[in-house]
Amino acid sequence: MCTTHTHTRTLPSPQAIERHLIRKSNGGLTFIGEWKNGHLERKMGHLACFAGGMFALGADGSPDDKAGHYLQLGAEIAHTCHESYDRTVLKLGPEAFKFDSGLEAVAVRQNEKYYILRPEVIETYWYMWRFTHDPKYRQWGWEAAQAIDKYCRVSGGFSGVKDVYSSNPTYDDVQQSFFLAETLNDDLMPFESWVFNTEAHPLPVLHLGNITLPGSEPAQR
Repeated sequence: MCTTHTHTRTLPSPQAIERHLIRKSNGGLTFIGEWKNGHLERKMGHLACFAGGMFALGADGSPDDKAGHYLQLGAEIAHTCHESYDRTVLKLGPEAFKFDSGLEAVAVRQNEKYYILRPEVIETYWYMWRFTHDPKYRQWGWEAAQAIDKYCRVSGGFSGVKDVYSSNPTYDDVQQSFFLAETLNDDLMPFESWVFNTEAHPLPVLHLGNITLPGSEPAQR
């Protein structure tokens, strides 16, 4: 739950992240670098892409002089992570991508070119859509869903792929446990009236006007 108290307690965290980890590439893409041994590496992991939604969520209820800034920061991170998808052959994001030597949001090492059905980018799209209602986030989510369906669907379910830059991807033959509970959950929420719990059980979205809580009177119509 977001309250004034929790915002006050957490405000130093995004400030520290922005000061020490967030940079802009030569091409103008905002990214979150990796701090290693006292040095900031100009590389962003797929896992860090959740931060776009985190900043958008933090903007809600923040002081007026911070809210707009954090929402814009969330939008910039969402854009960068979308670029990491859009610059691959499969339109699926790599595990990590770099911003140096003329490279922008592209994986360099072979062991960072895989996609294992991760949810973080789609999660950020969902939060950005909820807070801005900009239709591009729904479109980006739909593009990701189509790419997953086209390149990750196998006879027994869905599998990760080993190289998102290859037009003939090979599978890792693993459907991660978080795929149903998180990736599909985040990708379907902008479009449907159903959500999944953490065990991937589908639950209908119920509106308060249609619910009678124990000990309360039915809603007047």
